[in-house]
Amino acid sequence: MSNTVITVTVKLFAIYQEVYGVNELVWEFPYGTPVQAVCDRLIAEHPKLSKWREITRFGVNLQFVEPDTILQNGDEVVLIPPVNGG
Repeated sequence: MSNTVITVTVKLFAIYQEVYGVNELVWEFPYGTPVQAVCDRLIAEHPKLSKWREITRFGVNLQFVEPDTILQNGDEVVLIPPVNGG
Protein backbone atom coordinates (compact mmCIF):
# COMPACT_ATOMS: atom_id res chain seq x y z
CA MET A 1 0.00 0.00 0.00
CA SER A 2 1.21 3.48 -0.79
CA ASN A 3 2.14 5.76 2.08
CA THR A 4 -0.01 8.47 0.49
CA VAL A 5 -3.25 6.64 1.24
CA ILE A 6 -4.58 5.41 4.58
CA THR A 7 -7.44 3.07 5.37
CA VAL A 8 -9.68 3.68 8.38
CA THR A 9 -12.64 1.84 9.85
CA VAL A 10 -15.58 4.13 10.57
CA LYS A 11 -17.99 2.95 13.26
CA LEU A 12 -21.46 4.46 12.85
CA PHE A 13 -23.92 5.13 15.65
CA ALA A 14 -27.41 6.63 16.02
CA ILE A 15 -28.50 8.75 13.03
CA TYR A 16 -25.37 7.92 11.02
CA GLN A 17 -26.09 4.22 11.33
CA GLU A 18 -29.77 4.74 10.50
CA VAL A 19 -28.95 6.65 7.31
CA TYR A 20 -26.27 4.25 6.07
CA GLY A 21 -28.01 1.05 7.19
CA VAL A 22 -24.72 -0.42 8.41
CA ASN A 23 -22.68 -0.06 11.59
CA GLU A 24 -19.26 0.07 9.97
CA LEU A 25 -17.55 1.43 6.85
CA VAL A 26 -13.98 1.01 5.61
CA TRP A 27 -12.76 4.07 3.74
CA GLU A 28 -9.53 5.31 2.23
CA PHE A 29 -8.28 8.87 2.65
CA PRO A 30 -5.13 10.73 1.64
CA TYR A 31 -2.32 10.72 4.19
CA GLY A 32 -2.64 13.78 6.45
CA THR A 33 -6.45 13.78 6.54
CA PRO A 34 -8.09 15.14 9.72
CA VAL A 35 -10.86 13.17 11.41
CA GLN A 36 -13.33 15.97 10.51
CA ALA A 37 -13.03 14.78 6.87
CA VAL A 38 -14.85 11.57 7.80
CA CYS A 39 -17.88 13.59 8.87
CA ASP A 40 -17.55 15.79 5.79
CA ARG A 41 -17.62 12.72 3.54
CA LEU A 42 -20.66 11.28 5.32
CA ILE A 43 -22.49 14.59 4.82
CA ALA A 44 -21.39 14.87 1.20
CA GLU A 45 -22.93 11.45 0.54
CA HIS A 46 -26.05 12.15 2.65
CA PRO A 47 -26.66 15.94 2.94
CA LYS A 48 -29.52 15.48 5.42
CA LEU A 49 -26.85 14.65 8.00
CA SER A 50 -25.53 18.23 7.87
CA LYS A 51 -27.59 19.35 10.86
CA TRP A 52 -25.44 17.08 13.06
CA ARG A 53 -22.08 18.40 11.77
CA GLU A 54 -21.45 20.90 14.58
CA ILE A 55 -22.65 18.70 17.44
CA THR A 56 -20.93 15.42 16.59
CA ARG A 57 -17.97 14.34 18.69
CA PHE A 58 -15.11 12.27 17.31
CA GLY A 59 -13.23 9.33 18.68
CA VAL A 60 -10.13 7.63 17.31
CA ASN A 61 -8.98 4.32 18.76
CA LEU A 62 -11.23 4.66 21.83
CA GLN A 63 -10.11 8.22 22.67
CA PHE A 64 -12.11 11.41 22.17
CA VAL A 65 -10.22 13.72 19.82
CA GLU A 66 -10.49 17.18 18.31
CA PRO A 67 -11.79 17.52 14.72
CA ASP A 68 -8.34 18.49 13.43
CA THR A 69 -6.68 15.27 14.68
CA ILE A 70 -4.77 13.67 11.81
CA LEU A 71 -5.79 10.11 10.99
CA GLN A 72 -3.28 7.28 10.73
CA ASN A 73 -3.50 4.10 8.68
CA GLY A 74 -5.58 1.49 10.50
CA ASP A 75 -7.35 3.92 12.84
CA GLU A 76 -10.84 3.14 14.10
CA VAL A 77 -13.00 6.27 13.94
CA VAL A 78 -16.30 6.79 15.72
CA LEU A 79 -18.73 9.64 15.15
CA ILE A 80 -20.91 10.26 18.16
CA PRO A 81 -23.93 12.47 17.61
CA PRO A 82 -26.08 13.51 20.56
CA VAL A 83 -28.35 10.69 21.66
CA ASN A 84 -31.75 11.24 23.22
CA GLY A 85 -32.73 8.93 26.01
CA GLY A 86 -35.86 8.33 27.88
